[in-house]
Amino acid sequence: MIKSISFFMLLLGALLTAQASESPVGLWRTIDDKTGKEKSLVRIVEANGELRATIEKLYREPNEELNPNCDKCPGDRKNKPVLGMTIMTGLKKAGSEYDGGEILDPANGKIYRCKMWTAEGGKKLNVRGFIGVSLLGRTQVWVREE
Repeated sequence: MIKSISFFMLLLGALLTAQASESPVGLWRTIDDKTGKEKSLVRIVEANGELRATIEKLYREPNEELNPNCDKCPGDRKNKPVLGMTIMTGLKKAGSEYDGGEILDPANGKIYRCKMWTAEGGKKLNVRGFIGVSLLGRTQVWVREE
Protein backbone atom coordinates (compact mmCIF):
# COMPACT_ATOMS: atom_id res chain seq x y z
CA MET A 1 0.00 0.00 0.00
CA ILE A 2 2.81 2.42 0.91
CA LYS A 3 4.55 1.66 -2.40
CA SER A 4 1.34 2.45 -4.30
CA ILE A 5 0.90 5.77 -2.49
CA SER A 6 4.56 6.67 -3.03
CA PHE A 7 4.31 5.83 -6.73
CA PHE A 8 1.11 7.90 -7.07
CA MET A 9 2.74 10.90 -5.33
CA LEU A 10 5.81 10.64 -7.56
CA LEU A 11 3.62 10.43 -10.66
CA LEU A 12 1.54 13.42 -9.52
CA GLY A 13 4.70 15.46 -8.87
CA ALA A 14 6.07 14.66 -12.33
CA LEU A 15 2.76 15.62 -13.94
CA LEU A 16 2.63 18.97 -12.10
CA THR A 17 6.25 19.71 -13.06
CA ALA A 18 5.54 18.95 -16.71
CA GLN A 19 2.48 21.22 -16.70
CA ALA A 20 4.46 24.07 -15.10
CA SER A 21 7.14 23.85 -17.81
CA GLU A 22 4.38 24.13 -20.45
CA SER A 23 3.43 27.56 -19.12
CA PRO A 24 4.63 30.53 -21.19
CA VAL A 25 5.46 32.44 -18.00
CA GLY A 26 9.19 33.14 -17.87
CA LEU A 27 12.05 34.68 -19.85
CA TRP A 28 12.16 34.17 -23.64
CA ARG A 29 14.72 34.94 -26.34
CA THR A 30 12.88 36.32 -29.36
CA ILE A 31 14.06 35.34 -32.82
CA ASP A 32 13.25 37.39 -35.92
CA ASP A 33 11.24 35.13 -38.24
CA LYS A 34 12.65 36.87 -41.34
CA THR A 35 16.37 37.11 -40.47
CA GLY A 36 16.73 34.33 -37.88
CA LYS A 37 18.63 36.75 -35.60
CA GLU A 38 18.08 37.21 -31.88
CA LYS A 39 16.11 40.39 -31.21
CA SER A 40 15.45 40.62 -27.48
CA LEU A 41 14.77 38.99 -24.15
CA VAL A 42 11.13 39.23 -23.16
CA ARG A 43 9.67 38.41 -19.74
CA ILE A 44 6.13 36.99 -19.70
CA VAL A 45 4.20 37.27 -16.43
CA GLU A 46 0.67 36.33 -15.44
CA ALA A 47 -1.62 38.58 -13.42
CA ASN A 48 -5.35 38.04 -12.85
CA GLY A 49 -5.43 35.23 -15.44
CA GLU A 50 -3.90 37.37 -18.21
CA LEU A 51 -0.41 37.26 -19.69
CA ARG A 52 1.69 40.31 -20.45
CA ALA A 53 5.22 40.61 -21.80
CA THR A 54 7.92 43.24 -21.25
CA ILE A 55 11.23 43.71 -23.08
CA GLU A 56 14.17 43.20 -20.69
CA LYS A 57 17.10 43.25 -23.12
CA LEU A 58 17.72 44.22 -26.74
CA TYR A 59 20.29 42.54 -28.97
CA ARG A 60 21.74 45.27 -31.16
CA GLU A 61 24.09 45.44 -34.14
CA PRO A 62 27.21 47.62 -33.59
CA ASN A 63 25.72 50.43 -35.68
CA GLU A 64 22.30 50.36 -33.92
CA GLU A 65 21.22 52.50 -30.98
CA LEU A 66 21.44 50.59 -27.67
CA ASN A 67 18.09 51.76 -26.31
CA PRO A 68 15.98 53.27 -29.08
CA ASN A 69 12.71 55.08 -28.51
CA CYS A 70 9.57 53.76 -30.16
CA ASP A 71 8.97 56.72 -32.46
CA LYS A 72 6.35 54.82 -34.49
CA CYS A 73 4.38 53.53 -31.49
CA PRO A 74 0.83 54.78 -30.93
CA GLY A 75 -0.59 56.41 -27.82
CA ASP A 76 1.29 56.61 -24.55
CA ARG A 77 4.16 54.44 -25.86
CA LYS A 78 5.11 56.96 -28.55
CA ASN A 79 8.74 58.10 -28.18
CA LYS A 80 9.20 55.94 -25.06
CA PRO A 81 12.24 53.64 -24.67
CA VAL A 82 11.71 50.18 -26.18
CA LEU A 83 13.71 48.63 -23.33
CA GLY A 84 11.27 48.05 -20.47
CA MET A 85 8.23 48.47 -22.71
CA THR A 86 5.21 46.18 -22.32
CA ILE A 87 4.61 44.76 -25.79
CA MET A 88 2.01 42.05 -25.17
CA THR A 89 -1.17 42.19 -23.10
CA GLY A 90 -4.48 40.46 -22.57
CA LEU A 91 -3.74 36.85 -23.51
CA LYS A 92 -5.90 34.30 -21.68
CA LYS A 93 -5.73 30.52 -21.62
CA ALA A 94 -8.01 28.92 -24.20
CA GLY A 95 -7.46 25.15 -24.24
CA SER A 96 -3.83 24.46 -25.12
CA GLU A 97 -3.27 28.01 -26.42
CA TYR A 98 -3.34 31.55 -25.09
CA ASP A 99 -5.53 33.88 -27.12
CA GLY A 100 -7.40 37.17 -27.14
CA GLY A 101 -4.48 39.50 -26.62
CA GLU A 102 -2.48 42.08 -28.51
CA ILE A 103 1.19 42.39 -29.37
CA LEU A 104 3.11 45.51 -30.41
CA ASP A 105 5.90 45.41 -32.96
CA PRO A 106 8.19 48.26 -31.82
CA ALA A 107 9.97 48.23 -35.19
CA ASN A 108 6.89 49.51 -37.02
CA GLY A 109 4.62 50.65 -34.20
CA LYS A 110 1.79 48.35 -35.27
CA ILE A 111 -0.42 46.48 -32.85
CA TYR A 112 -1.59 43.00 -33.89
CA ARG A 113 -4.00 40.50 -32.42
CA CYS A 114 -2.01 37.71 -30.81
CA LYS A 115 -2.15 34.09 -29.79
CA MET A 116 0.56 31.71 -28.65
CA TRP A 117 1.24 28.13 -27.68
CA THR A 118 4.19 26.23 -26.26
CA ALA A 119 6.12 23.54 -28.13
CA GLU A 120 8.82 20.98 -27.37
CA GLY A 121 7.72 20.54 -23.76
CA GLY A 122 7.67 24.27 -23.05
CA LYS A 123 11.16 24.97 -24.43
CA LYS A 124 9.77 26.96 -27.37
CA LEU A 125 6.91 29.40 -27.71
CA ASN A 126 5.06 30.03 -30.96
CA VAL A 127 3.85 33.64 -30.99
CA ARG A 128 1.44 34.51 -33.80
CA GLY A 129 0.58 38.11 -34.60
CA PHE A 130 -2.22 38.76 -37.08
CA ILE A 131 -4.77 41.20 -38.42
CA GLY A 132 -8.36 39.96 -38.59
CA VAL A 133 -8.10 36.19 -38.79
CA SER A 134 -5.12 34.12 -37.68
CA LEU A 135 -4.43 32.99 -41.25
CA LEU A 136 -3.37 36.56 -42.11
CA GLY A 137 -0.32 36.81 -39.90
CA ARG A 138 3.07 35.43 -39.07
CA THR A 139 4.54 33.31 -36.32
CA GLN A 140 7.79 33.81 -34.45
CA VAL A 141 9.37 31.03 -32.42
CA TRP A 142 10.78 32.21 -29.10
CA VAL A 143 13.23 30.10 -27.07
CA ARG A 144 12.99 29.73 -23.28
CA GLU A 145 15.92 31.25 -21.39
CA GLU A 146 15.04 29.97 -17.92
